[in-house]
Amino acid sequence: MAALKGLRSTYRLNSGHEIPVLGYGVYMIPQSQTEKATLEALKIGYRHVDSAIMYRNEKACGRAIANSGLDRSEIFFTTKIPPEKMGYTRTKKAIDSSLREAEQEYFDLILIHAPYGGKEDRLGSWRALVEAQQAGKTKSIGVSNYGVHHLDELEEYIKNGGGGQIDVGQYELHPWCDRPEIAAWLQKRDIVVQAYSPLAHGTRMGERVLKELGQKHGKSPAQIMIRWGLQRGFVPLPKSVTPSRIKENAEVFDFELSEEDMKALQTGVYSPTDWDPTVDYD
Repeated sequence: MAALKGLRSTYRLNSGHEIPVLGYGVYMIPQSQTEKATLEALKIGYRHVDSAIMYRNEKACGRAIANSGLDRSEIFFTTKIPPEKMGYTRTKKAIDSSLREAEQEYFDLILIHAPYGGKEDRLGSWRALVEAQQAGKTKSIGVSNYGVHHLDELEEYIKNGGGGQIDVGQYELHPWCDRPEIAAWLQKRDIVVQAYSPLAHGTRMGERVLKELGQKHGKSPAQIMIRWGLQRGFVPLPKSVTPSRIKENAEVFDFELSEEDMKALQTGVYSPTDWDPTVDYD
């Protein structure tokens, strides 16, 4: 637990770069609200912003970073390649387009958003990410929503000379969708696991176990869920546009769930609130 000291705590990626252990997610935040909300998160102390081409708010995130008064090197900024941009050529163009859109010289992390398009396109997109990393357009690379069979496919490609290494795997992760097989595959290889939708879009806030643990620790159900992710070794990416909740979501470093608490959160339920390409695509 030594790494979990606060918002400035980091994990070291396979690329050698550092990633903050808690990020600010901007999924489903309208572009008109993104800059203000992201600025608020940076003001509170977040140094990790997770966006995507699909979210249509890269530009607003870039503006917030530029207007934050912080040096660019202090902020970890992510984007993702969407399904319609899969394949070597399309991914190469998408990377350059995102850099222009967000007005960035580089991203800290670019992920393949989902394993769409079939094997040829998946591996072509990976090759484009490797080249972008070599060219300094991104510091680290990874995947999102890949099932174990997709991860095995990519690992084989890399081992056979495809290049690069997986720095990050990003998934919907919370006590009602904990994906133990995928998490184990990634963590065995020292790949950092990011948790999007760590609050399950608010659908589980009334669960008895969250209320009981919240009362025990003097924390909200959301804080219990985020802390669960941190103690699993994940990098949670909670999202909110409400300043008080953005702040609350970061106040998770002053308590610790016990082994008994963590066992109580092993629900055995597999209930994603978003899409689930890990099982839907070959």
